[in-house]
Amino acid sequence: VMKKRGMEKSGFTVSELIFVIIILGILAALALPQFSSSTGEAKVATLSGNLVIMRTAVEMYYQQHGSTYPGYIHTDGNVATAGQMEAAFVAQLTQYSDKDGKTSATKDDANFPYGPYLLNEAIPDNPLPDSATDSTDIATVEADNNADALAATASATKGWRYSVETGQFIANNADYETM
Repeated sequence: VMKKRGMEKSGFTVSELIFVIIILGILAALALPQFSSSTGEAKVATLSGNLVIMRTAVEMYYQQHGSTYPGYIHTDGNVATAGQMEAAFVAQLTQYSDKDGKTSATKDDANFPYGPYLLNEAIPDNPLPDSATDSTDIATVEADNNADALAATASATKGWRYSVETGQFIANNADYETM
């Protein structure tokens, strides 16, 4: 029986398909480490950018509020206690404020002319938190009135560390605290 011209079946043989799959596997194995290292580099770049954003916001607040760092004064206008510093810090950077540090969620040019200092009105995530930090706490801040240079907390549970006394803001991770 003669076959008509153009009617032959064409395709790949099983051995050709296996050969292509092996080559793709080798290429994938070579490419994955490249992607994972670039992911790590991207996280470091994001951390660096978030530190710049936060430090700029802290300094801007400091300049507009009589040389007082956010979190030092509670949102009611009194000096913040240890348990109030973190909430005051977040509120003073993410809401509107008056010159004394009192805050309001709504804009009122007459009474609360300053802020918010963070564009998205939230503390950014620390993309490289300490391994003990819960994923829900990577945007939280451990604030205190320590006048000494800050260091990351051992087994940190919060993504950031901040001093209301000096305005120092660091990543709460020993590997990245000096950025």
